[in-house]
Amino acid sequence: MYEALKQKVYEANMELYRKNMVIYTWGNVSEADREAGVFAIKPSGVPYEALKSEDIVVLSLETGEKVDGKLNPSSDTPTHAELYRRFDSINGITHTHSTHATAWAQAGRSLPCYGTTHADYFRGDIPITRYVSREEAERAYEHETATAIAEAFIGRDPVHTPAVLVKGHGAFTFGKDGANSVYNAVVLEEVAKMAMIMLSVNADSDCLPSHIQDKHFLRKHGPNAYYGQGK
Repeated sequence: MYEALKQKVYEANMELYRKNMVIYTWGNVSEADREAGVFAIKPSGVPYEALKSEDIVVLSLETGEKVDGKLNPSSDTPTHAELYRRFDSINGITHTHSTHATAWAQAGRSLPCYGTTHADYFRGDIPITRYVSREEAERAYEHETATAIAEAFIGRDPVHTPAVLVKGHGAFTFGKDGANSVYNAVVLEEVAKMAMIMLSVNADSDCLPSHIQDKHFLRKHGPNAYYGQGK
């Protein structure tokens, strides 16, 4: 019944692997089908080399209960489920421990917009969450990780800034579907790498001026975008 969705999520996960964004089992991709009221996600602990489309697990968006699949879903499933409930504008989520983005997360720093590559894809800095509290971790760690992410997006649009750094943990990126969230994860890793190299060259580097940030973002996004062959 969910073969098409499972195939899409399988392909999105394998693209993450092909782009060298994960090693072993360090990551997952999901995609929501809001009309069907479900989302599909990578199974827990299955190496990418062994992953098959039939391994993908489908769950209810409303309850988080498994509706299709033989394996256990990713341990990050409650985070994905809660983010879909809180942000109805996103339909794909990628979680990685990619090296450079995770380094920023472990440093507890948001990622400022230092250059136009960043500005082309993310409006403003990439936010950093707070730590999940001891009480939250004991109560429902993965669910409360989504709570911390949602707090980091107060006053922000996850469509315009489709990425977040979870303090001490790693990165989550969002998209219109699973494949798009993977694309954003790859871009995030690259701009995080650029920023680290830049700071090693000049630790006093300034952020990109706001008018240039706006120009680069808006020429690709929004009603007056003119980048590419769309118009």
